[in-house]
Amino acid sequence: MTRVMVLNGPNLGRLGSREPDVYGATSYAGLVERCTALGKEFGFEVEVHETNSEQRMVEWLHEAADGRVPVVINPGAFTHYSYAMRDAAAQRTAPLIEVHISNPYAREEFRHTSVIAAVASGTIAGFGLGSYELALRALAEQLTTR
Repeated sequence: MTRVMVLNGPNLGRLGSREPDVYGATSYAGLVERCTALGKEFGFEVEVHETNSEQRMVEWLHEAADGRVPVVINPGAFTHYSYAMRDAAAQRTAPLIEVHISNPYAREEFRHTSVIAAVASGTIAGFGLGSYELALRALAEQLTTR
């Protein structure tokens, strides 16, 4: 099985209770379950992580780069300003797909900028938790055509 890391930034551990009108009613545990189940369909061993720590996120990105591990990443608020995370993502050695549950461009103006997007393989946003499913499908396709 191919190892895949699904990395989630600040406040994503609060899914289900945090702004359900924006992020939906599914809990973080539900997200983990969806990602691991779908990953198995593609032959992926999915590891889902969440942190409010920029340092921890950078460490996971380094681990992924060193191990040539594909990544699905929802950087949360780090999306808009974390140059340390951008630099770590730029070191990727396998596909890295940025995801967002909501559509950042339909929200406040400060959310319209992603420092991660330029170093990602692609970005999927605005499809609720389905954004993760679309990202895993995209990874499967990218890894098949490599």
